[in-house]
Amino acid sequence: MNDIRAEYERKKQTVEQILEKIRSGDKIFVGFYGGEPRTILRRIHEIAPQVSDVEIWKATDMEDFPVFTDPAMEGHFEMKSIFYGKTAREISKNRPVDYFPNDLHSCMRLKNEQDPCNVFMVTAAPMDEDGYFTLGSWVQIERDALEAADTVILEVNPNAPRTFGDTAIHISEVDWILETDAALPEMPEIPFTPVEEAIGENVAELIRDGDCIQLGIGGTSNVVARKLVDKRDLGIHSEMFTDSMMELMKKGVINCSRKNLNPGLAVASFAWGSRQLYDFIDGNRDIVFRRSSYVNDPFIIAQNDNMVSINTTLQVDLTGQVCSESIGPRQYSGTGGAFDFAYGALHSRGGRGIVAVQSTAKNGTISRISPLLTEGAMVSITRNVVDNIVTEYGVAPMRGRTVRQRVQNLIAVAHPDFREELKKQAEYLMLW
Repeated sequence: MNDIRAEYERKKQTVEQILEKIRSGDKIFVGFYGGEPRTILRRIHEIAPQVSDVEIWKATDMEDFPVFTDPAMEGHFEMKSIFYGKTAREISKNRPVDYFPNDLHSCMRLKNEQDPCNVFMVTAAPMDEDGYFTLGSWVQIERDALEAADTVILEVNPNAPRTFGDTAIHISEVDWILETDAALPEMPEIPFTPVEEAIGENVAELIRDGDCIQLGIGGTSNVVARKLVDKRDLGIHSEMFTDSMMELMKKGVINCSRKNLNPGLAVASFAWGSRQLYDFIDGNRDIVFRRSSYVNDPFIIAQNDNMVSINTTLQVDLTGQVCSESIGPRQYSGTGGAFDFAYGALHSRGGRGIVAVQSTAKNGTISRISPLLTEGAMVSITRNVVDNIVTEYGVAPMRGRTVRQRVQNLIAVAHPDFREELKKQAEYLMLW
């Protein structure tokens, strides 16, 4: 133990010392969600005059760091986006943001084959007596980035939960340590609308006792979870672990007892939510965090019997093509795990794929079910993989249906104000 502690002390640095180690041309990968190295990111812009062409690879944004938002950073720091968040959307209004299209299960394998990052920074839970830190509850692609990097920097934070799965990092794998007690970013509670409540009720009717579920972020997902309180023996195999899943575990609705893959264990690759969620995860052996190359692998997902994938989207065309990541050609979010789980659920024994969408946008003036996707829109889930489309007006089955049947089913769950026009457009396009 004395040798481990001595190694820890040798590697401990101040934030100023950490920043001195950044060099021009570095490619830095930073942890996502609670894994963001916030103390470093809040100050890294200070070294802009000393460096150029430094890439920072990131995903969603937990706060507005000057290194990304200040136009003066151009030429010094360049943001590379794995998944579009608020900051990326704002920056892209004035200058390009370099986006890396990906499905999460293969994201880091493809990136590391072509252009690995040489520096990795992440927030981690403190070291134990055996010399192991843990990557909190964020190992989506962080674990793969860590293993590819030449330099590993940890922000060691007692607020990060100790977890199980692919999360352990030994002191020998770490180059530099910065101690911090920054509060972890929390996701504010997302209220839901009456429309989302209706969608949630329709989704919940497709879920049966003993199902293994995947849920995402948003009001609709929160409603779905609330509607599941009368279900029994649900399991979790999900990219994200949420507050709503925590509540269902506390109520005994989720116990993973009927899972045939990883029985008894809730499996996820990251968690983001309230402080209560991080406390619930801390030391909880019923939850394991595995990298996305496992959790999001469609062939792993499909091994879960009765797998139910639940995702939301922005737009659906009349043949079932789903766009979840762009508004026309403008990137808005990312593919994430949408295709991974849709494909896996479709091939699961007893599985179901669900894509939830509000029937209209812009105060009811635009139908989200459209004859064609908007020009330039990215197809996040192909029509060959789509199973069920759910709106507040019901469920439109897609699996095993012809194009004409799909059109009829989708028009039936579109907003009534748009159904006649959709019929006319379907006839014009010779889909009807």
